[in-house]
Amino acid sequence: MTQAKPRFRTIEEYLDYDDGTDTRYELVNGELVEMPPEMPINNLIVSFLFATFLRIGIPHYRLVIGHQVVTSSTKVTARQPDLVVHTEESVSAILSGSRVLQAEMPPPLLVVEVVSNSEGDKRSRDRDYVEKRKEYALRGIAEYWIIDPNLNTVTVLALNGDEYQEIGCFQDNHCIVSPVFPALEITAKQILQAGM
Repeated sequence: MTQAKPRFRTIEEYLDYDDGTDTRYELVNGELVEMPPEMPINNLIVSFLFATFLRIGIPHYRLVIGHQVVTSSTKVTARQPDLVVHTEESVSAILSGSRVLQAEMPPPLLVVEVVSNSEGDKRSRDRDYVEKRKEYALRGIAEYWIIDPNLNTVTVLALNGDEYQEIGCFQDNHCIVSPVFPALEITAKQILQAGM
């Protein structure tokens, strides 16, 4: 017997759902999308960036792994970036008791996605490079980074109106250019090798 996938009309229905497993999901157009397990390097990259942002003075409470962000869409959608750098306003909003950063709440400053095996999973690649790019832009998030360990690239996108403009696709020893964090001094290689 095949079990139908649950569909959700509201974020609250999704937040109350528990399938009894530790499976990570995002909610896309009202439907659960199982997130593939992270590659070991992905977690190291996120940890390295977390530490890097601390070093340049971002307070620890504004750096979060695991917050979900409701995105603008024709249907209910909630994404879970690999790393969120909140503004003071967005962190206050989510700490006010909400389990997700709702659409009416202030957007975070930066979201980072580390692409999960983009060579072997075209769907994962499209999610990070196409779908999330549109959704995060419409949500008003100032900057979006796509880190792709398979392609050895760090793509930095800055919000321009309601679309992202590519600031650069960085590789090797090229320094990352971030309009939101101009004091950041880090290379693509350092990120992709998680500082090792």
